[in-house]
Amino acid sequence: MLVDPAEASRRETILVVDDNEPNRLLARATLEDEGYRVIEATGGEEGLAMFEQEWPSCVLLDVRMPGLDGIAVCARIRALGRGADTPIIFLTAQRDVDTFDRALDAGGDDFLTKPVRPSELVARVETCLKLRRMETEVAEHVALMKRQRDDMMRLQLQKERLTAFIVHDLKNPVNAMDLGAQRILRDKLLPPGLKPVASQIRFEARQLTRMILNLLDLSKADEGGLAPKPTKVDVAKLVGAVVTELEWTATARSVTLVPEVALPAIFADEDMLSRMLANLVENAIRHAPAGSAVSIGVRAADGDVDVRVVDTGAGVPEEMRERVFDPFTQVEGAPSSRAGRGLGLAFCKLVAIAHGGRVWVEDAAPGAAFCVRLPLRESP
Repeated sequence: MLVDPAEASRRETILVVDDNEPNRLLARATLEDEGYRVIEATGGEEGLAMFEQEWPSCVLLDVRMPGLDGIAVCARIRALGRGADTPIIFLTAQRDVDTFDRALDAGGDDFLTKPVRPSELVARVETCLKLRRMETEVAEHVALMKRQRDDMMRLQLQKERLTAFIVHDLKNPVNAMDLGAQRILRDKLLPPGLKPVASQIRFEARQLTRMILNLLDLSKADEGGLAPKPTKVDVAKLVGAVVTELEWTATARSVTLVPEVALPAIFADEDMLSRMLANLVENAIRHAPAGSAVSIGVRAADGDVDVRVVDTGAGVPEEMRERVFDPFTQVEGAPSSRAGRGLGLAFCKLVAIAHGGRVWVEDAAPGAAFCVRLPLRESP
């Protein structure tokens, strides 16, 4: 909230401590004309008592006074709770360096030599008050930043606990579902009508496993802990396994999967590459129209490996082609049943970057081509 300076000054109380009455009267007249409230003390002891009674916003303090001088008064004010933050301006007729150093060492904020010009007095008081307000605001901002840092750390720890729960407490039962579905499918006495149901259970279980692992790897990437472990990968075998895994859902949507492998082997993290390809193919199946095909191409290109998964669906709007790889981003206007969960493509980007490559979307006219380019390595 913005505060009018004149209105703010009227709320400020200035304590003038000086044994010289004309000096006090001059300071009072000058500062009251500017809207300040002025209180006076004729000596050091009285000034300390007045300070503790009124808690002024600023103190004008004469250096040389009988009894308790200004240097001692300043040191004792600084020892008080609120006195540590109160601006103190020394007024003195002495113009030597020693007095100046003693005043600053005692905790003075400013130093004016007598005779004091009214305009300079007002300027120095306003400057000291503004600086104190700024210091207070900065301290408040620092405290706020510390609280926000602590809140972020608390959220990070909670996220890690949630990730551990997802991985350890969900992964095992999902794997059990998959194994149970496989046992059912191997049962020779299984009625024909139950085979599609068991196949769907297995597909959904494997899909849940991918989602869990995607979430885990995204979390690891945030912490800088995701690192691929390259081995020699049989590309045709890897693509074939992905096609087999997703064949049921493709058939259910009347979509044909067409592998086009023109590269025998590459060096990459096989598990990451398999899940990346499965995410891309699953995404393409969800957006491919019934009766169409999804092509899965892997080939060498200019010393790199190109992976292209192409569908003939509605495509990805140009303005969304960068954002679609961000976590929890969905293509606007896509049907809710086919909009995705915003993790699969984010994981694909993560895998590409971890391997020193990149991922992007092209217009397939019609449809979308999701492209991944990875370095072609001779060995891990």
